[in-house]
Amino acid sequence: MPYDDRAELPENVQNVLPGHAQDVYKEAFNSAYDEYRKPADRRGGESRDEVAHKVAWAAVKKAGYSKGDDDRWHKD
Repeated sequence: MPYDDRAELPENVQNVLPGHAQDVYKEAFNSAYDEYRKPADRRGGESRDEVAHKVAWAAVKKAGYSKGDDDRWHKD
């Protein structure tokens, strides 16, 4: 299900990503959720949510964030 704002993101996302990274995550998730609505567009029988979360995490990494030793994500 798409997210309207950061407060709707899962707690595990809110607790480890800084604000800008949460925005990146939210926008990427929403875009992927729309793009992969048809099962034929997804691989391996993954759900729409699973694919959208994977795309969102990849977008956070591409935006220059990485997981630190404190299990929180930081800008590189």
